[in-house]
Amino acid sequence: MYRPNFCAECGERLTRRDWRARIQFWAKAWCDDCARRLGQYGFAGVARSTAIISIIAISAFAFGRCLRPAPPPLIISRAANSPLSDLPVNFNDAARSTNRKQGESRSQDVAGVDREDAAYICGARTRKGTPCRRRVHAAGDRCFQHKGMPAILPLEKLEVKSK
Repeated sequence: MYRPNFCAECGERLTRRDWRARIQFWAKAWCDDCARRLGQYGFAGVARSTAIISIIAISAFAFGRCLRPAPPPLIISRAANSPLSDLPVNFNDAARSTNRKQGESRSQDVAGVDREDAAYICGARTRKGTPCRRRVHAAGDRCFQHKGMPAILPLEKLEVKSK
């Protein structure tokens, strides 16, 4: 590793007498007098330069955070064929409708047919030529991959029979 023999500031010959001079992380380019005068001696110079660099980095980070534009508002949209209403929710009506649905589900359980448990498959043609077996919410709907494609099975065969 390169070590200068003369001071870069005054030109005096650099002497290294003790063991600390041999174990240095950087080469000393100044004599002791010039290093004290320039403020580059030992830990003080490293600490000062580290402090200046960290202050610049922190202030640049804070300045960038202040100038960042606000995020756009979150917009949640629904599909055009969504069964949900655009009207505001009235929680009193919702409580009444759940009580009514519980009464209806009991009557449907007695009849043996429960529409809420009905499941359907996509049924569109896959690359292999077989009908897609992914579950969908309603008869006639397609999965995310086969949107807009026709089913190759009739609607009666798209309903999954529960055991």
